[in-house]
Amino acid sequence: MALLKTVSELAAIVGGEVVGDGRVVIMDVAPLSEASSGEISFAADKKSVNVASDGSASALLVKEKSEALSAFSLILVSDPKAAFAELIGLFRPSEAFEPGISEGAVVHDGATVSPGATVMALAAVEDGAVIGEGVILYPGVYIGRRARIGDASVLHPNVTVMDGSVIGTGVIIHANTSIGSDGFGYISGPEGHTKVPQRGIVRIEDDVEIGACVTVDRATVGETVIGKGSKLDNHIQIAHNVKIGAHSIIVDHVAIAGSTTIGQGVVIGGQAGVVGHLNIGDGAVIAAGAGVTSDVAPGEVVGGFPSIPQMKWLRIQPVYRKLPELKKQVSSLEKRLAMLEEKLLAEKD
Repeated sequence: MALLKTVSELAAIVGGEVVGDGRVVIMDVAPLSEASSGEISFAADKKSVNVASDGSASALLVKEKSEALSAFSLILVSDPKAAFAELIGLFRPSEAFEPGISEGAVVHDGATVSPGATVMALAAVEDGAVIGEGVILYPGVYIGRRARIGDASVLHPNVTVMDGSVIGTGVIIHANTSIGSDGFGYISGPEGHTKVPQRGIVRIEDDVEIGACVTVDRATVGETVIGKGSKLDNHIQIAHNVKIGAHSIIVDHVAIAGSTTIGQGVVIGGQAGVVGHLNIGDGAVIAAGAGVTSDVAPGEVVGGFPSIPQMKWLRIQPVYRKLPELKKQVSSLEKRLAMLEEKLLAEKD
């Protein structure tokens, strides 16, 4: 049965103030451009207010009253996006699973699985692994020997957690991600490449979320670390012995080479690359597509390849577009200068 809430009831839930008719009944949330009667959305800025004014939502979460939205029931909140996220959880809660080990799962006798954990069919848990309370292992998940999965963590289909890896509490790992695969380490010689044994582990701290198809390599020795509360998007490569500080955000298709240290609260934009053995300071921002080849100071914002201060990089961009014309102008000036020099020499003679 669908959940029904009045606007006034929703305002009480999100700590907001009702403007308009609080008796309007809401049955679902929806994107701003798609919301219709019986649904609530949010407008966080002037641009979205203009979109909302032409829409059919029954109610809106907004920061302040607006004449353009006088026909709607409004809930005034300090952060409409955060309030909307809360209502998503209310109207569309996560699916609940019964705890227990499926008959189709393979759990070694030497593993420890909490009674409150859910291990679905086709999941495998190896000897010495420890699965905490409230953990959910979807089908196809592999937990290696002596790996530890903290309470309330969720591992989606086909996640691989290799031997010795440590996952904290409240961690979410999305489908097809590999935790603890071997680092890319070789010694090259005249007869080829000799593999360096990779005997360290991966440690993922509490409240981390990792997207789909991410690879986090185990350390050669020691630990590869993803710090508390950090969020990683899809298709990211974290190489061996990388250390990522707490509450950092890394967007899709980023690659971080071995033994680099990322500070706390760092933001790395999509498709950026960071070479190995660097230090990226706390609060630094690396723009999308950047190639980082040297250390980045705390709080610094860099972009481009090789990376330089972002504002300087942005000033350089218009010049790049004009390079063909500038080349022609320089060539023309060189020819004219050569002609003038010949003329002056002829006059001296």
